Amino acid sequence: MAIQILEIKALLKEHNLLVDIIGNNDLNFEYISYNSNDIKSNTLFFCKGNFKLNYVYDAIKKGSTCVMTQSKIKNIENQIIVSDIQKSMALISSAFFDFPQNKLRIVAFTGTKGKTTSAYFMRDAIKKATNNQVALFSTIDTIVGSGDGETFKSNLTTPESLDLFKNMSKVVNNGIKYLVMEVSSQAFKKDRVYGLKYDIGVFLNISEDHIGENEHPTFEDYLYCKKQLMLNSNYCVINAETAHLNEIYETSLSTSQSNQVFLYARNGSKIDDNVVLDIDFDNIGKKIKLKSLTEKGNKLNIDNNYLIGVPGDFNESNAVSSIISAGLLNLDKDDIEAGISATKIPGRMEIYRSKNHGIICVDYAHNYASVTALINFLKRNNKNSNDVSLVVGSPGNKGIDRRKGFGEAISEVVDIAYLTTDDPSFEDPKKIADEIYQNISNSNVKVKYEMNRIDAIKLAIKNSKSNDITVVAGKGRDPYQKVNGVDIPYETDASVVKKYLEEIENDK
Repeated sequence: MAIQILEIKALLKEHNLLVDIIGNNDLNFEYISYNSNDIKSNTLFFCKGNFKLNYVYDAIKKGSTCVMTQSKIKNIENQIIVSDIQKSMALISSAFFDFPQNKLRIVAFTGTKGKTTSAYFMRDAIKKATNNQVALFSTIDTIVGSGDGETFKSNLTTPESLDLFKNMSKVVNNGIKYLVMEVSSQAFKKDRVYGLKYDIGVFLNISEDHIGENEHPTFEDYLYCKKQLMLNSNYCVINAETAHLNEIYETSLSTSQSNQVFLYARNGSKIDDNVVLDIDFDNIGKKIKLKSLTEKGNKLNIDNNYLIGVPGDFNESNAVSSIISAGLLNLDKDDIEAGISATKIPGRMEIYRSKNHGIICVDYAHNYASVTALINFLKRNNKNSNDVSLVVGSPGNKGIDRRKGFGEAISEVVDIAYLTTDDPSFEDPKKIADEIYQNISNSNVKVKYEMNRIDAIKLAIKNSKSNDITVVAGKGRDPYQKVNGVDIPYETDASVVKKYLEEIENDK
């Protein structure tokens, strides 16, 4: 792979991003990077974000022959000056890796909650129908192939554009034709997916979240970024029960025809729809009956009974979004059913049953909506349960509204709350816990502080009885705690629960 400066010039001019080119106009780049520790000969180095000048000079010493920047840098011979570095990096990365998105059928999911679950349902449906010809870019894992080293932990829900197109290139080189990915609001806000188009874009839901100093300044900005997926998708699939439906639907019609937009809702929602969902569920999984109401829906050929592999009535719309998307890909409905019935997601709805301490559930639930939905489901499916305990913290320097949401959720559905640490970043975790506590309005809730997350989990399990429910929320199988800008290894909530249960059950 390589790219010439003349090709870069043409691309940037086309998008009105080029300000100036300083130095040699005949350069040929054999590598691109935004990390000064990842430099090879003839590298184009992107000066993105709050970069430090010593990083740039270090990159030059290591073999970078040109830098792309938004402002001229002293003592650098070759420079490409642009008006927007994030958009420029996305364009050039796509070109450098030979536009891999054009060789893939891409299904993308956005929403405040449910992106990961829906993506895994979709991945497993395609996997079954195509003999594993599918890649996955999710919050949990990045899967670019089936070989050794081709599945790895994701650092971001949607990676930086250069990493995104690099991974797409790996997928194409592995002969894979389908890609399922999550697209975060930050991906649009920071132009990580600038210029990228999707075959199918799915809008799951939206609620107050991700508002903070390092995320979105307002809810309006958050919604605006979410809606960009609809503008950049050929087919749009929308949960008709989401808030702001009309605005989202109208946005989709800006770039798609009405016959390319598919709404879905549960039976009885009184929405002029093309898919109706009758719900029947048990303690093991979830049974769904799909029936199309319009000719547009009938053409998908997905009317069927489905069992989903991830329990939770809040997951039914996630599954349906994937079923509709699979129908748009012309997948066989029996393959779709077989795929989603086998779906398992690390850190999502992991249930551990103990002899003396009831049910312990580990889940990534990380806001008001997901916590209340999870706990209400567990209560309905364990009608003889007594107390519900929740182990929860909230991240630092982002998603500030979550703290209020957790307090409200605790007030509504929890008997005992264990407030603890969850990726405090540069904030004091005790202060974050205090903010959650200040929003607990139910005086009957018992609140305990334990800033050591492992000890908090153990304490909650130890204090629970045989008919109790304990929920450990927020991190799932995340193997790090983010503290003061450093990812500190953490053994994961699931591992803590499993090991502690083995310890105390064997002692009985």
